[in-house]
Amino acid sequence: MKVSLNWLREFLDIDKKPGEIADILTSLGLEVEGWEHVRPSPVDLERVVTAKVVECVRIPESDHLSATRVDVGDGQLRSVVCGAPNVAAGQRVLVALPGARVLGKDGQPFEIAERKVRGVLSQGMICAEDELGIGTDHSGILVLPDDTPLGLTAAEYLSLNGDVIFEIGLTPNRADATNHLGVASDLLAWIRYRENPQAQLRVPSKTLIWPDGLSPYPVTVEAPEACQRYMALLLRGVRVQESPEWLQQRLSALGQRPINNVVDITNYIRLEQGHPLHAFDAARIGGQAIRVRTLPEGTRFTTLDGEERCLSAEDLMICDAHGQPLCIAGVFGGAESGVTEHTTDVLLECARFHPAWIRRTMLRHSLRTDAAWAFEKGVDPNGCPHALHRAAALILELAGGQIASALTDVYPNPIQPARVPTTYEYVRSLSGADLSAEVVERILSALGIGMEDRTAEGFTAVVPTNKPDVTRPADVVEEILRVYGLDEIPMPARMRTSMEIAQHPTREHVRRCAADFLAANGFLECMSLSLTNSAYHVGPQALLPVPAEQLVFVHNTANQGLDCMRPTLLLSALENAQRNQNHQNHDLRLFEFGKVYRAPLNEGAENERISLLLCGAHSPESWQPAPKKQADFYTLKAYVDNLLERLGVRGFQETSLYHEAPFRYALRYHRGPQTLVTFGEVAPTLLRAMDVRGPVFYADLDFDAVYKVAAAQRVQFNSASKFPAVRRDLALVLDQNVTFAQVRQLAFKIEKNLLREVNLFDVFEDAQKIGPNKKSYAVSFLFECTDRTLQGREIDAIMQQLQQAFEQKLQASIRK
Repeated sequence: MKVSLNWLREFLDIDKKPGEIADILTSLGLEVEGWEHVRPSPVDLERVVTAKVVECVRIPESDHLSATRVDVGDGQLRSVVCGAPNVAAGQRVLVALPGARVLGKDGQPFEIAERKVRGVLSQGMICAEDELGIGTDHSGILVLPDDTPLGLTAAEYLSLNGDVIFEIGLTPNRADATNHLGVASDLLAWIRYRENPQAQLRVPSKTLIWPDGLSPYPVTVEAPEACQRYMALLLRGVRVQESPEWLQQRLSALGQRPINNVVDITNYIRLEQGHPLHAFDAARIGGQAIRVRTLPEGTRFTTLDGEERCLSAEDLMICDAHGQPLCIAGVFGGAESGVTEHTTDVLLECARFHPAWIRRTMLRHSLRTDAAWAFEKGVDPNGCPHALHRAAALILELAGGQIASALTDVYPNPIQPARVPTTYEYVRSLSGADLSAEVVERILSALGIGMEDRTAEGFTAVVPTNKPDVTRPADVVEEILRVYGLDEIPMPARMRTSMEIAQHPTREHVRRCAADFLAANGFLECMSLSLTNSAYHVGPQALLPVPAEQLVFVHNTANQGLDCMRPTLLLSALENAQRNQNHQNHDLRLFEFGKVYRAPLNEGAENERISLLLCGAHSPESWQPAPKKQADFYTLKAYVDNLLERLGVRGFQETSLYHEAPFRYALRYHRGPQTLVTFGEVAPTLLRAMDVRGPVFYADLDFDAVYKVAAAQRVQFNSASKFPAVRRDLALVLDQNVTFAQVRQLAFKIEKNLLREVNLFDVFEDAQKIGPNKKSYAVSFLFECTDRTLQGREIDAIMQQLQQAFEQKLQASIRK
C-alpha cells in the first residue's frame, strides 16, 4: 500500500524525517518496506530561482541573442545570455543556476553550466514553461508578476513541493489502516502517548446544504446478509471534466490513473478514508431505482473493461428497478452505467458489503480491484456517512451541480462497537511488561478505544467499528503493545526451555548433507513453484499423462495456467533448463528439493523428492584433455551412486528400464517394491515438446524412502588392514541381456567375508570372435582380510566357486 507523507501532514503535525516516520510506522505494525522521493517535475526546481532582469542588450552579429544581467536576491548580478524574443529589462523571471537540470527542445533533461556564448559569459538560463516541465509553451520566457519576491525557488513559487511515498506491507488484520486517515490515526496514537497528549487530527469536513422537500433515492436491499449498509445520494447538473492539477498529482503519486473529476474524487475518498465509492450515471439507471440482489447462475454481464462475464448465483449485484445489472457490488463497475463526459446526473453509492462475499466474487472472476481489496478486509460501516458527505462536497466544489435527493440509508442491523472484557493482570502476563493501569488507559485513549466497567482488576474495551479484527483480550493487548513498543519489553533474567529428543540423523541433516554434496560437485539449487499447468498431465496434448482423479486441482485466480499441484519435479526442471538454454547457458547441473502431490489427499499424498538434471559439457573448458566431451548417462550415474554412498544408502537392487515414460532408458534402484531413485535419459519427444535441446539426463530420488534407509544406518569404524589385498581378474563371456549388476550381486552372494570390491574395467563385443548376441566382461575382484595374510590356494578356491556360480547361474563361459 502506498502512503503519501504530504497527505499525512495535512491530518496532523509531524515534524520528522522520512526515516524516522518509517521506523515509527513499522513499530506500530505498519511495516514500511521502502520509500521514494517523488518530484513534481523532472526539472531540479530547487536550483531554479526567481530573479529580476536588471539589464538587457542585444549581442552584436546576432539576430535573437541578448546579454542580460539578473539579480537573484543574493546581492550578486549574474550574466545570462537569453535567446527569447520577449526578454526585457525590469522583468521578474525564473533563472536556472549552474548545476540545475532542465528540459531541452527534445524533452530530455540536460545540466546548466557556465559557458561563453558569442564571447559573452552565461551563468545560467532564463526559462520558459516547457523547459521547467510545467507547461508546453516555448514562445518565450515565463514572465512573473512585478511583485514577485527574489530568491524563491521555483518549487516554492509554483507550490510544487516534492513528496515522500511510503510502501507499507499491510497485514490482513489491519482493516483500519487501508487509508491515509487510518495511518495518520496510528501516528497520532504514537504522538499522544510519547510526545503530545493534546495532539489532534485535522479531519476534513464540509457542511452540505440540503434543499427542502427532497425524497430519498429508492433503494431495495434484497440480500441484507451480503449488503450490511447501503447509502446513496443523487446529484444533478454535474460537469464531468478533467480533474484539477492538485488532484491529478495526488492520485498519480500513489499509482492511480486520473480519469475525470467525479471518478477521481471517489478514488480520492477511498485513499483518504478507506471507503470505496461508486458513481453511476443516473440517466442509465432503469426505473430510477436501485436493487441490491443476486442474479440467476449463468447470467451474462459486461464489465467496465469490456469483458463479458458469466455470473454466479453468489455474486452480489447492483441492479436497476427492472433487475438489469449495473455493476458487481464492491468489485467492478459495468460498461453501461459508468460516468462519462456526457454525464450530468450522478448517483453516489457508499456501502458496506460483507468481506466474505466480496472475496469469493473477486477470486471467482479474477478481479483484484482496489475497491475489492478494501472491502475484503472490512470497511467501517459507521464511517459511510462521513465518506459520502465528503465525496458529495468535493463533487459540488469541483464539478458543480446540486443535491437532488435526500440521503438514502439502508442499515437494517447496525453494527455496534465490540466490547471486550480484559484484566490488567492478563495484559501484563501476555505482554511481558509491567504495565500500570494508567499506561493502559493512556494508550487505549490515544487509539480511540473506549473503556467501560472499570475496576481495580480490569475493564471492558469498547472497540470502534473500524477495527473489526479486535475481538479478543489478546487483540486488545496487541493494540496496546503496538503503541507501547515491542522494543520496550524487558528481557527476562532467566529463560526456560525443554529438551527435545529427535531422531538422528534428522531429515534436515540428511537434506543438508545431500545439498552440500551436490553443491560441492558443481550443482546449482533450483526453487520452483509447487503449482503447475494441468494441461501437462491431462487432455489430448498431455506430455506426462496422469489420471485426472490423481491430480490435486486448485482454484488459482491469480494465474489460471497454474491450476494444479505438481505430481512430478521433472517438468519444473525442464522449464528451468529451457530458460537457461534460452539465455545461452547450455552446460547445466541443477538440483531441487520439493514435494510432489497426488490425490486423494491423505497420508502419503505429499512426497518429498530430490531431482537432478544434467546436460551439456562433461566438464568446463580447459587446456587439459577431458575424458569426455559431453555428459552422459554414466556421468549422472556416478553422481547418484556417490550421493547415495554419502548418505549411507547401500544394499539395493538394480532394474533396467527401456522406453518407460518419461525416460528413453533408465535405471531403477530399489529395495523390493520400494523405489529409491530412478534416473536416465529423458525421452527426446518430451524434450521437443518442452523446447529443450538434448540430450538431458534426469534423476528422481524419493527423499522419504532415502531418509528411512539413511536414518537406519549406523556409522561403524574399522581400522585399516595391516595385510595386503589380493586382486584377481576374470574375462566372462555372457549373453547381451546379463548386466554387470547381476554379476556383482552374485559374487557378493557367493563370498561374503573376504570379497571387498567387484569392478568392471572392460567390455568387448565381436560376433566373429565370441559369437552373436554375446559380450565379454573383464571383471576384477579384490579380496582382503583384516587379521591375516591371504594364501594363494585360498583365493584360488574362492575364484573356482565364483567361476562355477557364473557358469551355472548366468550361463557364462570363461575366456582363457
